[in-house]
Amino acid sequence: MKNLLFDNFPLVRASAQLEFTTSYKALLNKIDKFEVEKYAATRNFVGGAVSRLSPYISRGVISPKLILSRLNDRGINPLRITKFVQELAWREHWQRVLLNEGERVNSDLRRDQALVESRKMPAAVIRAQTGIHSIDSGIKELYTTGYMHNHVRMYVASVASNIARCHWKIPARWMYFHLLDGDWASNTLNWQWVAGTISSKRYFANQQNINRFTGTEQSGTFLDFGYKDIASQPVPKLLEKKELPVLDTDLPERKPIEFESGIPTVLYNTYSLDPNFKAGITANRVLLLEPSHFKRFAVSETVLKFCLELAGNIEDIQVYVGEFEDFVSEFKPIEVHFKDHPLFDHYEGTPAQRDWVFDVEGYQKNFYGFWKQCERQLPRLSEEL
Repeated sequence: MKNLLFDNFPLVRASAQLEFTTSYKALLNKIDKFEVEKYAATRNFVGGAVSRLSPYISRGVISPKLILSRLNDRGINPLRITKFVQELAWREHWQRVLLNEGERVNSDLRRDQALVESRKMPAAVIRAQTGIHSIDSGIKELYTTGYMHNHVRMYVASVASNIARCHWKIPARWMYFHLLDGDWASNTLNWQWVAGTISSKRYFANQQNINRFTGTEQSGTFLDFGYKDIASQPVPKLLEKKELPVLDTDLPERKPIEFESGIPTVLYNTYSLDPNFKAGITANRVLLLEPSHFKRFAVSETVLKFCLELAGNIEDIQVYVGEFEDFVSEFKPIEVHFKDHPLFDHYEGTPAQRDWVFDVEGYQKNFYGFWKQCERQLPRLSEEL
């Protein structure tokens, strides 16, 4: 079979050295080998038994429901792994917040961020020179691999927003730019949680906490205070210099695609790369890269290459660089199918609804109200998977 994606964009193979596989078969094997029983006890430790499946969930290659289904097939009932299921529920909760709040998630959602002194971000964070060893190594890992452990993300967010007193939005965009699992809802709203704009208080981590969960033994840093004192400290000299990070996406040049009139078109984007979506129909399969989207939600070269390689799992996929309106004007597709997502609600055609794990009534602004409904569904979830 002719691979139109790799023929037109040979550079996508340049990301093959990433630590994260882009093979769908290997991904399923990764799920099946995940030692989920160890997750609850070790997940907060940098070397803990985390799944590293978030890039594939964020990019729409797999769903949380598929993960739970395959775990269930191994005899692992959701009631046995409640903490892992709860973390998947957090992701669904953030998605529902984005669906209901829309553009409001791009500014302080519930209350103004306290003590903001800058709308930039610390240069020391950008350069991985904060002096906190585990934070700096975490930032370097992010630049190299596109991955950062969730606890380290919280440390970085706390340092940038609450210690350096920068507004959360620019550093949140910076982190999203580099994350393979960059999800606008989860990333943005977790930063707001740390900054205290959607939570009852701001999140701080001191050096003792960081040492415990990252295996370091640092002392004498600007985080080496008790929790009663850390919030009242002045901005450390190391964090005084502020900058705006350069966040631009270099999209591939638009190249002609082969389009067959008279058959359906299935559209994909960097949030929707499921190789099984509408796999049983004859269709034009097009990965749409819209410049307007990446102007608002910029991603790094590493992230873009990762997404292009993931798209290679979709049979006969082609890449169209341009706006949805341009695509429709040029090809006049008769029937367009795509997966529903709030960042792409301008698509016109037949949207496929999201494969939610939980059936939650009403909009629950608070996670714990959301989780109460989810928890009641756990006993029957195994039968439904």
